[in-house]
Amino acid sequence: MENPITERYPVAFRLYPYVRSPDQDAATPVRHKVIVVGAGPVGLATALDLGRRRIPVLLLDDHEGPGLGSRAICFAKRTLEICDRLGAGEAMLAKGIQWNIGKVFHDDRLLYEFNLLPEDGHAFPAFINLQQPWFEKFLHDGLVTAQEEGAPIEIRGRNRVDTVTRHQDHVSLDIMTPDGPYRIEADWLVACDGARSPIRNMLGLGFEGRVFEDNFLIADVKMKADFPTERWFWFEPHFKSGDSALLHKQPDDIWRIDFQLGWNIDRAKELEPENIKARVSAMLGPDVEYELDWCSIYTFQCRRMAKFRHGPVLFAGDSAHQVSPFGARGANSGIQDADNLGWKLALVVNGLAPAALLDTYDEERVFGADENIANSTRSTDFITPKSAISKLFRNAVLDLAETLPFARTVVNSGRLSIPCTYDGSRLNGPDLPGLPARTRPGSPCPDAPVGTDWLLRLIGGVFTLLAINTDVPATFIAHGVALKVLSVEASPDSGLQERYLGTAGSAVYLIRPDQHVAARWDRFDAVAVGAALARAIAKD
Repeated sequence: MENPITERYPVAFRLYPYVRSPDQDAATPVRHKVIVVGAGPVGLATALDLGRRRIPVLLLDDHEGPGLGSRAICFAKRTLEICDRLGAGEAMLAKGIQWNIGKVFHDDRLLYEFNLLPEDGHAFPAFINLQQPWFEKFLHDGLVTAQEEGAPIEIRGRNRVDTVTRHQDHVSLDIMTPDGPYRIEADWLVACDGARSPIRNMLGLGFEGRVFEDNFLIADVKMKADFPTERWFWFEPHFKSGDSALLHKQPDDIWRIDFQLGWNIDRAKELEPENIKARVSAMLGPDVEYELDWCSIYTFQCRRMAKFRHGPVLFAGDSAHQVSPFGARGANSGIQDADNLGWKLALVVNGLAPAALLDTYDEERVFGADENIANSTRSTDFITPKSAISKLFRNAVLDLAETLPFARTVVNSGRLSIPCTYDGSRLNGPDLPGLPARTRPGSPCPDAPVGTDWLLRLIGGVFTLLAINTDVPATFIAHGVALKVLSVEASPDSGLQERYLGTAGSAVYLIRPDQHVAARWDRFDAVAVGAALARAIAKD
């Protein structure tokens, strides 16, 4: 059906209209430090992160702004924290619909509800719902602000990559524009060009994984309704609009509804407006007025590339891995890719770390992709049982979950996105037994209030030495890297105490630029910190 997105997102179009570049008139191909291909959420975040680290970066896209359709809408707390560091978090929070509560139904019965962020002391909620075009616009706004502050970022719209040739120490790209073709080169190429990734295909690289035999109807409807701002999921809903259903509120009175249709369907018939309205009306009831805003049918796959790094070419986001939409892991995991890659590539470009550091991008994010694929596959198998026995088991679990809390841990309506902990990463340094497990090496730092500010904002995006209730030097430099030194006091009842100390009286943490813990000790030791830093930048 026709999509009125140009009316809903007029400001989101033509964010980077085509402008002829001097590169197109150069006698020989111009070499760039880093080229990022694809200006979706992951490409924008990657370019913005690199530019804020003062790494010259060129971002290419074959369009001039966000694509059509709502696509991703659920953005997790960790994604918002990353975007906050990039200068876009507050705008996303202001526009998005915040939610922490989810409810699970079977037929017409509420089985239970859950809170994804039951503790206080965080700057951001568990999730916001925000249409992807707005998410991309706010990242682009952050990019423009960074450019005005001197960040060396260039973005070119309607620059389509037609050919990629990989050489030992660089990549050449043939680009097509409205004015014709031209060629450029890059020391490093980051492919963020989506699930169908032309670059992946150009290099003859494939995907490994599983294709799921099911179809889901997305219906974005515009309506004013009294439903609370929560995630509602139905197994075998009483309104008979599908084998399962999901309801989310979005900004601007738009609601996202998903219906599970099964495998053998007539897609064209299901997409006829009267048939979509029949399903939606059965769900909402006869008295709710609404308009269809955007609709699509999708299938999905859980798969990934064998490796995310191929010499000077690195893959991120959907070009590297795909998961089912259950659990909102696609865009969120892609932003974590950008968060992991940016600081590592910056250190390599600046000569402060060996290129082998980029192999840890592959290792850590393949680990994260496998974790997401495993959780996503389990969700899909639970939601869409493929045999009578598995369906019998699923429904028995649902019956128990209504009254027995232990059974709720087995129910899987899409375990929602959480950041990856890089257990076993070769970048991890020593751990101190007795400190909280949630902040062990490899884990993302949980936020906590520090005076009138927030811990993650104080840490920022650089290597940081966090000292809690103990003394450290005012400055520390090792291996050419100057650490930010942050000394804080934790009261016994504070979030810092619970999340970083537990029963300990003090601690020192070495924190990576992506705000993952690298190592921790009970007190400062210059030799130990220097060794852990060398390990964290692959110099040991």
